[in-house]
Amino acid sequence: MGNSGKKTIEVGILLAPSISFELEGNYGTYSGRFTATAESGQVRLHDKVGERFVFEPQDDNASFVLKDVVIGIEFHWERKEDQRFRGSLVLIPENCMVRAVNVLSLEDYLVSVIASEMSATSTLEYLKAHAVISRSWLLSQIEKRQGIEQRQNVPYTSEVRTEEEWIKWWDREDHTLFDVCADDHCQRYQGITRPSQSIDNVTRAVNQTAGEVLTFEGKICDARFSKCCGGIMERFSTSWEPSEHPYLQGKYDGESFPAEVPFPDLSDPVQAEIWIRSAPPAFCNTTDHEILSQVLNTYDQETKGFYRWEVSYSFEELSDLIKRRTGVDFGMVQELIPLERGASGRICRLKIVGTKKTLIIGKDLLIRKALSESHLYSSAFIPVKRSSGYILYGAGWGHGVGLCQIGGAVMASRGYSYKQILQHYYPGSRAQKIY
Repeated sequence: MGNSGKKTIEVGILLAPSISFELEGNYGTYSGRFTATAESGQVRLHDKVGERFVFEPQDDNASFVLKDVVIGIEFHWERKEDQRFRGSLVLIPENCMVRAVNVLSLEDYLVSVIASEMSATSTLEYLKAHAVISRSWLLSQIEKRQGIEQRQNVPYTSEVRTEEEWIKWWDREDHTLFDVCADDHCQRYQGITRPSQSIDNVTRAVNQTAGEVLTFEGKICDARFSKCCGGIMERFSTSWEPSEHPYLQGKYDGESFPAEVPFPDLSDPVQAEIWIRSAPPAFCNTTDHEILSQVLNTYDQETKGFYRWEVSYSFEELSDLIKRRTGVDFGMVQELIPLERGASGRICRLKIVGTKKTLIIGKDLLIRKALSESHLYSSAFIPVKRSSGYILYGAGWGHGVGLCQIGGAVMASRGYSYKQILQHYYPGSRAQKIY
């Protein structure tokens, strides 16, 4: 695997018609063969596929600022902000636009990811758990990408669409010009934009777990995570590709499920409704502001309900929303019928019946996109039809696979070690130092 200090990754930050930026410190002579006005901090590139325009720092103190970076893409709190980064700035032409990419060391990337995904004031054991998870996910995705590239005669498929059914999932394979993106699609990365008085705690967590990943049967784990599972973790195949990982299965997010109560089968519609319309105890069922403020950054705290929530739409609102978000004209939507649910109650196949068209959609994220102006908090919901429209009663925030970030923070607050947290959310895996 090599030395971690020399391991670099490429992170896609921004795609726009033009890029505005500021260089601070010594960046030496840039390289590239593009017509550009780099001195003014404005660059427009001709679409020369495969060529790159590079600003490489000459010392450790150099940094650059990208203007108007979009964060929370398509989420309810989407906004633009100026962001500062260390490492190299690479500009790549892409479909008559400009892609800004940050090249930096793996461990520096992890420090930023952990501080961006949550508050740097989180407990050290929780930060260590997240360092191992984030490192594992990244390296597993790079290995997966390399495997796909080596099997060029076997194209990777993440969408199946017919007249009756549209099944799609979004994964890391969407990126071909860089390793990972900077938004929640991959891992939230915002450079050194938000220096914290506790950033040393994050750096300590990364350093104390340097080179440590989760493995299962000798292979690096695809260690997924989301904000809140809603009380039961989801299987990998419900949200992602149709394959299973033994360490990513449906499991209760608590110390132990009551022995006198049968474990619910949330693929069953009756049991799913009972579970989602109630609020059973779980690690992630918390209103502790101190814990939540450690996990949720300021803009994440704009989401008031996450363990249980509800949204309402009139028939007109719902029909217009689904048409705009999917590009499919269903006419007036008459029915939302869950056809298949995963272990956490998340819907992975939803039948939409309209006056003009009937179509089954999935998986998790396509359903969440279709039923919200941004992303519905999760696809674990019960659609209840009223005379004027629909009420969606829901559970959790995100896809629910792997680490439940809020649940993990609660575990750490109760004295669990980072390895105990990892074992809870990725059963059967083991933490292993590989470099």
